[in-house]
Amino acid sequence: MMDPEVSVLLHCAAWRGLLESQVQVELSERFNRHTDPPLERQIEETWTERVSKEPWLFNGAKFRLHSFCLAFPKYPSTSAVSPEHPPSIHSSQVPSVYCVEDQGSRLHCRQRQEDLCDSNLLCDAAQNRNVEDVIQQTPPTLGQTSSTCECRASTAELPSHSDRNTDDQETRPLLTLRLGLTCYKDYLGTNWSCRVEELRQRGEAEFSDPLALLSQPLGVGAILCTDDGQVVLIRRSQRVAEAGGLLDIPGGHPEPKVVCECLGQAVWEEQVSFAVMQQRPEAVVSELFSSVCTEIRDEVNIPLSSLREPILLGVALNHTSAGRPSAEFYVSCSLTSDEVRKLYWKGGAEASESTDIVFLSRTEVRQLNRSSPLWSELCPSAKGAVLLYQTVLIPEDGLR
Repeated sequence: MMDPEVSVLLHCAAWRGLLESQVQVELSERFNRHTDPPLERQIEETWTERVSKEPWLFNGAKFRLHSFCLAFPKYPSTSAVSPEHPPSIHSSQVPSVYCVEDQGSRLHCRQRQEDLCDSNLLCDAAQNRNVEDVIQQTPPTLGQTSSTCECRASTAELPSHSDRNTDDQETRPLLTLRLGLTCYKDYLGTNWSCRVEELRQRGEAEFSDPLALLSQPLGVGAILCTDDGQVVLIRRSQRVAEAGGLLDIPGGHPEPKVVCECLGQAVWEEQVSFAVMQQRPEAVVSELFSSVCTEIRDEVNIPLSSLREPILLGVALNHTSAGRPSAEFYVSCSLTSDEVRKLYWKGGAEASESTDIVFLSRTEVRQLNRSSPLWSELCPSAKGAVLLYQTVLIPEDGLR
């Protein structure tokens, strides 16, 4: 199912999603967007004009997704790239590591001695994802064990699934996200700029990367499932900056400021420290996973104690904002849909961002496609999460 508004950058179907312990991050200023004085002046002008019309907007630091590295098992259970058109595997072995070195250049494939890389498979996969990526097969570098930090609603506060496979093969880091820093102001001045195509062309010409000058802040979102098998959607307010009036999943952004404060650094305005976060990269992973639960609490008014451990489905791209990435999760809830509905109408911390709550059964969500009447009511972030949910196929009980 192809939709011009959204595509899947990566999915974790081989493991039916990843836990926090299976994800790590690499933080570096090398992963920031490229800047130049004329562009920075344009960004400032755009921000000043936007705030004059919408004074409730505020700036803040965000993580910028530059690239990722995903280790594959020798014989994955599935190699599907999209729910309806998975590529076929012609060789008996597949790449052990799948790397996107930057998100904007041509495709390169190569072989390793241990594993035969079917370059046609990788090229087909990249084309089906509908993204402009460099995909390389490189030696595994995912060996460090990730721990947790009590940031936001740390997942240590959330009930864990009892039936998880916890052997070393299942819990070691399998996905590395390479992150820089950006901010909301830069996002509005690049990804949302009326000159975004010019910026993409400049990025390609000057840096061989059409995304080099774009903000690309990493968002988070959740397929939230109630105890009676209903998936939660919310109707966005007309006051929000994007996709007003459309149906969405609970979501937002992981916050660098929260990580720095968690690690004892006082933060003023948008100033956050790479050095502090580089000392404890596991705190960034914790924020990535816990922030999605915080967004559910604030937008739907569900207590954190009722949410189970988030499962990372993958990353989707929103092409209405120049391919902005969002990490999409599956989060199950111990409350029924009736209980969730009552809590929602009592109002949470961010109740003003939505005007209604809608429930769909798991079956209905798995059957959604572009011919479904409801599809046109979904905002891009919700579409991306649905595509990933359909691809990863979380079991009915939410356990792996």
